[in-house]
Amino acid sequence: MTRSRVTLAIALLFVCSAAFAQHEHGTQKPAMDPAMMKAMMEAGTPGEPHKKLDTFAGKWDTKVTSWMVPGADPMTMEGTSETRWVMGGRYLEQKFSGSFMGMPFEGIGYTGYDNVKKQYWSTWMDNMSTALFASTGALDGSTWSFTGSSADPMTGKDMRADSKIMVADADHHTMEMWAPGPDGKMFKSMVMTYSRKK
Repeated sequence: MTRSRVTLAIALLFVCSAAFAQHEHGTQKPAMDPAMMKAMMEAGTPGEPHKKLDTFAGKWDTKVTSWMVPGADPMTMEGTSETRWVMGGRYLEQKFSGSFMGMPFEGIGYTGYDNVKKQYWSTWMDNMSTALFASTGALDGSTWSFTGSSADPMTGKDMRADSKIMVADADHHTMEMWAPGPDGKMFKSMVMTYSRKK
């Protein structure tokens, strides 16, 4: 089944379900709304913004340098990352593995572009947390900028985090992250470099 047929099937299922629900409640007879069908097709079809994410697809050697607080000695971790397109080129799935402070570390994240909201988004989960980190962002030249939040284990409140992904070339990119320090000011808390496996 082609990508367009899958998208059409999903759109038809959505429209039919909505129409049936309206009919069941006596609001109107079941009907196909061409405008709704068109909107669903446009919302579910990958486009140029998705293609721009293709630079991140592949297998990578990574190095992570992180700081718990400003001025602290850095902690480092090396690992590998594999990023691939899933669900018909709609989402990039990243799987990371490495070790942190002598313990195995693994994470999984998804990145995509929301055709309706006209923005990039990203999620991250790993085996050292039970929380979901979610962020939204935009592309400017060869740099993606994201702002998101996750629960602070110390306070239980949402904690802001900013990140930038800078593409040097087809085989190298760097992600930098900023988080609030003890004084509440944002500081660079992590740098992660990616080098494409040959």
